[in-house]
Amino acid sequence: MKRPLVKKKPREQKTRSPKPTAELLFEIGMEELPFEFVAPALTVLRESATRLFQDARLSFGSIKTYGTPRRLVLVVDELPAHQTAAVKETMGPSKVVAFDQAGQPTKAAMGFAAGQGVTVEGLEIRSTPKGEYLFAVKRDAGRKTATLLPELLPHLFETLSFPKAMKWNETGVRFARPVRWIVALFGGKVVPVQIAGIHTGNRTSGHRVMGGRKPLTVRDFKSYSKGLEKLGVMLDPERRRAAIQQQIDRLCVKAGVGLNADDALLDQAVYTTEWPCAVLGSFKPEYLAVPSDILITSMKEHQGFFSVRDKKSGKLAPHFIAIANNESKKMALIRAGNERVLAARLADAKFFFDEDRKMKLEERGRKLTGVTFHHKLGTMAQKQERVKKLAEALAAHLSPEDEELRQTCIRAASLAKADLLTGIVGEFPELQGVMGGEYAKYDGESEAVSQAVREQYLPRAIEGELPKTVAGQVLSLADRLDTIAAFFHVGMVPTGSEDPFALRRHATAMVRILLEGKLRVNLGTYINQAMNHVSEGGFKNVPGFEREGLRQITEFVFERVRHYVRIVQGLRDDIIDSVLKSAYDTSVDLGDLVQKMKALEAVTRKPEFDPLIVGFKRAHRLVEKEQWERQPVDATKFQHPSESALHQAVAEEGAKMGFALSMGDYHEALNALVGLRPVIDAFFEAVMVNADDQAIRSNRLTLLKEVDELFMSFADFSQVVVQGR
Repeated sequence: MKRPLVKKKPREQKTRSPKPTAELLFEIGMEELPFEFVAPALTVLRESATRLFQDARLSFGSIKTYGTPRRLVLVVDELPAHQTAAVKETMGPSKVVAFDQAGQPTKAAMGFAAGQGVTVEGLEIRSTPKGEYLFAVKRDAGRKTATLLPELLPHLFETLSFPKAMKWNETGVRFARPVRWIVALFGGKVVPVQIAGIHTGNRTSGHRVMGGRKPLTVRDFKSYSKGLEKLGVMLDPERRRAAIQQQIDRLCVKAGVGLNADDALLDQAVYTTEWPCAVLGSFKPEYLAVPSDILITSMKEHQGFFSVRDKKSGKLAPHFIAIANNESKKMALIRAGNERVLAARLADAKFFFDEDRKMKLEERGRKLTGVTFHHKLGTMAQKQERVKKLAEALAAHLSPEDEELRQTCIRAASLAKADLLTGIVGEFPELQGVMGGEYAKYDGESEAVSQAVREQYLPRAIEGELPKTVAGQVLSLADRLDTIAAFFHVGMVPTGSEDPFALRRHATAMVRILLEGKLRVNLGTYINQAMNHVSEGGFKNVPGFEREGLRQITEFVFERVRHYVRIVQGLRDDIIDSVLKSAYDTSVDLGDLVQKMKALEAVTRKPEFDPLIVGFKRAHRLVEKEQWERQPVDATKFQHPSESALHQAVAEEGAKMGFALSMGDYHEALNALVGLRPVIDAFFEAVMVNADDQAIRSNRLTLLKEVDELFMSFADFSQVVVQGR
């Protein structure tokens, strides 16, 4: 009997299971970090881990960091159990060099093989565009992640650096605070390694008060975060931030007050707590007689308290909000303790304020002769006098007919630094200028003078509030110009990341005031004045400063301009560089330069611009490279109509461009240059610049030099990148 035919079942394709992955949990537990260290450390931890695992050929799903004052945490999801395999190919000598006529390997072949750690027989011969060459091919299957991590984690720890660090044990390792424990788990198993003398494990600690003394044993991030929550640790900084904000909002509603929002203070609260708990406290209403700036600063700087305002009047209310680092049944005691400490601070502030008003600012200003600005740059009185001269000159330039502005700037500059000798500023240095403005009011100075004194240090941060009044802008500019000129004068300039006198911040502030305030100022003029005032003080300068100082300071300011217009205006780097490079030795009006940049970037979008620049750069390279004796262009030496056409076009378009530049119409000036494109192209197509006849050659090069100078009168077009090329 025949067996029935049976169709074979198609063989099922075996599908490869995805590479096994696991979670990495890494926690550094320590004594409480300063709050300002936590967020930067978490950023470094995440970036370093990303770079480290990529370099180690370890892929991952996500990398997250969490942190509190007592712990820095890294969680890596989907970390593979094994490194990705790699193939490294290295090209060696050519086949001709590697083997003799008998086909035997030469010293070149043997040396290459030895250097690559392979045998000669293991080398491959491959064809390349250059011919046949030897290749060493090394295949690295990779290692298990579990064996790699004990090497990687110490490196990760070492990437963490802090503004201040300490040694706390016999290993000599430096860290911001003593490290007490380290958790390192991969796939639930401990990664055995010793870091800073501490053996890694699977045990962590909870909140110092709420967590008890018993350590928490963890298996993975889920059990870790849940376990910490029960022990009084809210691990996620963003969750703590939201919790603090919600608690503050509830307290404000209950008390009928509004919060003085302060992002920096909120950050402080987030990174000084593991379990934040907001508390509403009060102080005596009599302290409200003290200026609110003093009260707010005292609450913030000394205690980390939030201030609040009355919703109806908008004035400061006699309440504060403190963020405690635990939740207790005895919150009333915490509130009372905070009130008691703040009362002492406010009493001190009121005392300083009352004492300060017993002497007028003008009288204090006379004592600035005893206050050192810098040991190489004399007294604060000398600086104030230099600032006064600059402020007067700037005011006279900005509003020549406004005598009131000039007098306001002179008076404000005369009082500007006097508050440095007050008790309040001695206690709260961040209130300098602010208190000067307050005390000027009490002394009967005009509102304009008081406000200018108050605004002299604005902006206090790179993105901070700018002076609102012209007098405030003038005083801030004059002060910063003097500071930069003075420190450059004695050679104390920023290098690398070092900038002890914050000169970069001063330059950025100047750029912002000039551009955002739309002040039309020839910066070079006032840099020169500032340099002269310092020099007249008799202070010893570094060699060559008289000759190079203006350019050095201009370049320094231009670096800040470059950064500002790139970030704020969104302009291209090549456009920025082309305009700035041509402006070093001319009058420097920053607003004018930015308008040039915007006009230039706009014209680059025209289809005829790229071919124009190609033609210009050809001309530019020729006149830069070639040597010739320049004489006026001689029309009698033209041998082709394209030469006379170019000569005529340069004259005509140059006249149009010159008029447009004088009117500040940069778009029209650039249109004149664009009009040269056809005649430049025709010139290069028709003639050979480097003609055999020396006279003809020199005449053509001079003609191209005129083209080059016309372009360069607007910007250095050699810096402009031709898009798409």
